[in-house]
Amino acid sequence: MVAASSCTHGLRYPATKKTDVKDTVFGTVVDDPYRWLEDDNSPETAEWVSAQNAVTFDYLNSLANRDAIRNRLTELIDYARVGLPFRKADKYFQFRNDGLQNQSVLYYSDAIDGDWEPALDPNTLADDGTVALSGITISDDARYLVYMIARSGSDWNEILVKDLKTGNTLDDHIKWVKFSGLSWYDGGFYYSAYDKPADGAELTVASEYQKVFYHKLGDAQANDVVVLQEPNAPKRMFQASVTEDRRFLAFSLSEGTTGNGLTVVDLKSGKNIPLAPISEHDFYLIENLDDNLYILTNCNAPRYRLVRINAARPDEQNWTDILPEQSDVLQGVHFAKGKIVATYMHDAHSIVKVYDYDGTFDHDITLPGIGDISGISGKKEDAELFYGYTSFNTPGEIVRYNVETRSGSLYFRPTVKFNPDDYIVKQEFYVSKDGTKVPVFIVHRKDLTLNGANPALLYGYGGFNISLTPSFSASRIVFLEKGGVLAVANLRGGGEYGDTWHKAGIKMNKQNVFDDFIAAAEYLIAQKYTVAGKLAIQGGSNGGLLIGAVVNQRPDLFKVAIPQVGVMDMLRYQKFTIGWAWADDYGSADDSKEMFEYLYGYSPYHNIRHGGSYPATLITTADHDDRVVPAHSFKYAARLQEYNRGELPTLIRIDVKAGHGGGKPTAKIIDESTDIWAFIFHHLEV
Repeated sequence: MVAASSCTHGLRYPATKKTDVKDTVFGTVVDDPYRWLEDDNSPETAEWVSAQNAVTFDYLNSLANRDAIRNRLTELIDYARVGLPFRKADKYFQFRNDGLQNQSVLYYSDAIDGDWEPALDPNTLADDGTVALSGITISDDARYLVYMIARSGSDWNEILVKDLKTGNTLDDHIKWVKFSGLSWYDGGFYYSAYDKPADGAELTVASEYQKVFYHKLGDAQANDVVVLQEPNAPKRMFQASVTEDRRFLAFSLSEGTTGNGLTVVDLKSGKNIPLAPISEHDFYLIENLDDNLYILTNCNAPRYRLVRINAARPDEQNWTDILPEQSDVLQGVHFAKGKIVATYMHDAHSIVKVYDYDGTFDHDITLPGIGDISGISGKKEDAELFYGYTSFNTPGEIVRYNVETRSGSLYFRPTVKFNPDDYIVKQEFYVSKDGTKVPVFIVHRKDLTLNGANPALLYGYGGFNISLTPSFSASRIVFLEKGGVLAVANLRGGGEYGDTWHKAGIKMNKQNVFDDFIAAAEYLIAQKYTVAGKLAIQGGSNGGLLIGAVVNQRPDLFKVAIPQVGVMDMLRYQKFTIGWAWADDYGSADDSKEMFEYLYGYSPYHNIRHGGSYPATLITTADHDDRVVPAHSFKYAARLQEYNRGELPTLIRIDVKAGHGGGKPTAKIIDESTDIWAFIFHHLEV
């Protein structure tokens, strides 16, 4: 049967076919009339995508403020930015972007203050910038650059090799690489890959039976040696890396998004050393000093600790705490000239402490405000390191720091066409439904009047142990400079307060995430930052699920909803690509009747109310998203268009030659941001 096209806000949506598809799950009959949209190879699906985009872009192109937004966005994004410099052998490397380049270019130099020349420009690999550099490793003598590229935003990667001495690209070409690191060793490198999928199934087939390979330069991929595989564990994933001194080869083993196991091979003796079996805990090999391995873990430490394990005595009873668990979350560790530089997360923003190798406190590194350390680079034998710092009103700047002299100097500060001093960044705390105190970052112009009538955007994620720390977005300045209020809530399910905070928002606790977000919206209204009729909400991926769920539960609380690349069908997400791995956070409808009923109770696609009145909704996805397949958004949009009886539009924007978001070219970022802000501005009457 075919659903008649519905009409909302003067829009006539394309007619979407409905089929009589039903599943019986633990005795419950579940309707899935839009199942056919899961077939990304179907001509019918392609026609539906084209028809939906036609309606969406006709609407967006009609918005009066769209050109002005695009012009200001382009002006704000057009600023030079650089990445952290890092050294390999006698050369320094650094990513740079002159402003509007679609992809950043890798440069190298013989001296940190010398002249820089391009090592690899991804912009030359595709006219439209849709080929992105997704990973690199460099040979020990800095001659060979091994790099991964991803096309059109897909998670699939290819590996190529460039000879930096001659400038030539070698014949080495490796395909069907996914969720892989790259690690150089002895004239070749380690990588992880899958078997070639069936034709037509590349973007949907479940990712199973990953293997670790070793590739010797000059060999064909067919001759690469399988170093690690487990045919009886199809969902097992592997990451291989070699320590900087080439002493140990480390294998991280996992079967989901939470927890891993860790094994190392002593490359000097060939001895295999199991350090930790696969469990719910995380184990990251940070560094080694001779036989001593330094591991960052949340095993018996929900907020993480740094332990030292001697390779000759790896049993847990012999582990030594170097940095024991503290009240703040230990995020990262860097070794520099006899010192350990530790980045902690305090109420979701960074503080930095320096210790001796034995864990004795040495000094603090003072940061300029509420911000985030975006990375640290440097060799463990060098006293000098570089760190990146950013905040909501501070574009990514780089500091050159010496741990021996305890002194730092500004290495790079970008120049963006706005005045950061015009804005205030603050952190407040509100109380969620069950009494839990939750932090929220709030950013706005200093001259803002809290009159309860300001436009506001509330952003959230709440999952997979991912923390929302302060970060700069030139795109958001467009909203802030027009008197908008930005709020970023640190919901349970994230990692802001360690493993306990994470687990409080997963599986049968997932409703806590939605309650935290709803409470954040109510707090903004109560504190007179905004009002329901001026409040927009946004989230991507797991955050897209968040937006879909809270809109179903409290449609009265929001005026605009922007769910991006969201997980919208909680009963079938595990059947596509890497979706099975998310069961660590979500649980699976296949697991038990109890888990099925819980997921069914909040699944965005299944809980849209027939005849409901919903916020103005702009759903975004992309045709090459093989992380969260676009069928999630397709089915959700079709049902929301069918059921919504309110006056506000439901639109879906489907990008082409784009994926989940990683590696998206600057031109596409500007296009998408323009459309999102134009939609928000229009409906919030900015």
